[in-house]
Amino acid sequence: QVQLVESGGGLVQPGGSLRLSCAASGTIFSASTMAWYRPAPGKQRELVARISSGGSTYYADSVKERFTISRDNAKNTVYLQMNSLKPEDTAVYYCDLRLFGSDYWGQGTQVTVSS
Repeated sequence: QVQLVESGGGLVQPGGSLRLSCAASGTIFSASTMAWYRPAPGKQRELVARISSGGSTYYADSVKERFTISRDNAKNTVYLQMNSLKPEDTAVYYCDLRLFGSDYWGQGTQVTVSS
């Protein structure tokens, strides 16, 4: 049974930083593509950042140069370092693991950017 547990969300002022973590269990983490999503107007969820099993990364235009996705296969964990946060980054952030065509989701972690 695949389980994903996110952590690291919270309240931060504009311009601040947070690091989200997503720990996976019950699967072959090193072979998985990992991603972070958040809700967006008109969409169920918006892809924020993605990292392949080989380490290739993708970022939404809205977070480029501010967010960094990384993974530690020894810890079965993916991270999202978020810098220069803006109020519009406020959302629940969901971790996604994709393996062999199947997606698995975490429960989400709330990020609130407000003064």
